[in-house]
Amino acid sequence: MSTTAVTPLTTAEAETLLTTARRAAEAAGVAVSVTVLDAGGHLLAFRRDDRAVLISGETSTRKAYTALQLDAPTADLVDLVKPDGPFHSLTTALDRPLLFIAGGLPVHRDGRLIGAVGVGGGAPEQDHAFAGTAVAALA
Repeated sequence: MSTTAVTPLTTAEAETLLTTARRAAEAAGVAVSVTVLDAGGHLLAFRRDDRAVLISGETSTRKAYTALQLDAPTADLVDLVKPDGPFHSLTTALDRPLLFIAGGLPVHRDGRLIGAVGVGGGAPEQDHAFAGTAVAALA
């Protein structure tokens, strides 16, 4: 079995993700918080806009963590954790809380998971779009 090393998400890339998401939100007139985690779930970058609601800092971090742990956009997971969904118990299964609201995206390099970005503060669809703009900036 061959293993090819993949370059980890760098702090410069984390700053690009953060800045790109914030600029997209600013252009839309939305104050947000942005969290970037590396593949191990460690914080690489965080910023809460002065006008962003305080809870957005927590939601952006949980969205990033959720996207990282499940290697999936949080927007794709919402229906799976509803009371009649196949993973309804996942919301309370772990010590660290997951958050199943759109706005968290995994970040990949060469098909491998290298981190995640989470955006909170806007409507879920807005947060998802801002995160998507950020991830596209690394491509």
